[in-house]
Amino acid sequence: MLIRDLRAKAGIPRARLADRADMDVSHLARIESGDGNPTLFVLIQLATALDVKPEVFITGLTAADLPENLKPYSEADFRRELRRREGA
Repeated sequence: MLIRDLRAKAGIPRARLADRADMDVSHLARIESGDGNPTLFVLIQLATALDVKPEVFITGLTAADLPENLKPYSEADFRRELRRREGA
């Protein structure tokens, strides 16, 4: 969503940003909607095309900001989750 907001703020049409970032517009649309999972390299491409630093995409984010289905486990939490699954 941040990418869409930055693009809109810069007044860049989606197709133009996709061209500048050297990617397919449908890929960009999936990323903007939150359905795509961009790699670090894609984020660098988009940052360059938006004239921002790549850090803007991750600064201040923590695991708590991830969607529920993508939350990582600490080692202790992972062991608890494994025990829970084995008992289920």
